[in-house]
Amino acid sequence: MTIINTLIVDDEPAAIEGLRLRLDAFPQIRVIGEANSVAEAITLINVQMPDLIFLDIEMPEQSGFDLIRQLQPELCPAIVFVTAFHQHAVKAFEVRALDYLLKPVKMERLAEAITRVCELTTSRADKAQLLSAAADIAKEVQDAGGRVDSTKNAERVSDAAEPQYNIEMQKLVIQDGRNPIQLIPYQDIIWIDAAGDYMCVHTKVETYVMRARLKSLIDERLPDVFVRIHKSTVVNLTYVEKLQPLSNSEYKAVLVNDKVLKVSRTYAKGLKQRLLG
Repeated sequence: MTIINTLIVDDEPAAIEGLRLRLDAFPQIRVIGEANSVAEAITLINVQMPDLIFLDIEMPEQSGFDLIRQLQPELCPAIVFVTAFHQHAVKAFEVRALDYLLKPVKMERLAEAITRVCELTTSRADKAQLLSAAADIAKEVQDAGGRVDSTKNAERVSDAAEPQYNIEMQKLVIQDGRNPIQLIPYQDIIWIDAAGDYMCVHTKVETYVMRARLKSLIDERLPDVFVRIHKSTVVNLTYVEKLQPLSNSEYKAVLVNDKVLKVSRTYAKGLKQRLLG
């Protein structure tokens, strides 16, 4: 059995401790160090030369992407990002991370990530691509006026704040642990409906199934252009063609693909206000 020397980098001690306890279940993983900042992590990497880093993205002063761009290709270990925010997933895969885990980390997903680390090796060419992409991402953040926010709640702004999404660029991350991770552009999603603990994400060409509750999806991930029209349905406003009144102050929303969705009384007024500006 090959032993994988592993470093955990996270500014939250509780997160480090929780991940370390989970990693104890995997005999092939040897945790050789912990770091609470990018500067501390660089020092440990240069001394310990780990094979794998579980890396948080949002940390004070410098982000996980900043750490990657400071590494030399020959010293760059495998990277598994661990973060509380779905919004970083696209950038994580742009920098060739082997996997992307959401906090709190589930054992099933952690096992899959470790299996992937054991099966895959990162070539020098891949490492060079990783470092180049990470540098580009860090520059984009700097050009936008600041680093990746380290407040841990910047992504969770109120509805009254300026929209946090550029819908042309953002994607919904769908992962269920067994199938490949899918990145669905928000602008391609027509509507989403709930089925218990699962969501059906409908696009023009395909319907995707993801494990999530509608409330958490609305609160944490969906751009402002998505509006709730029923307790179990949200719709992309850009695909609503017309509203047809029904009895009891309810409506039918007719979409551009001729799909008809019921609009309940609870959400009818809000939908009309959004459509009429």
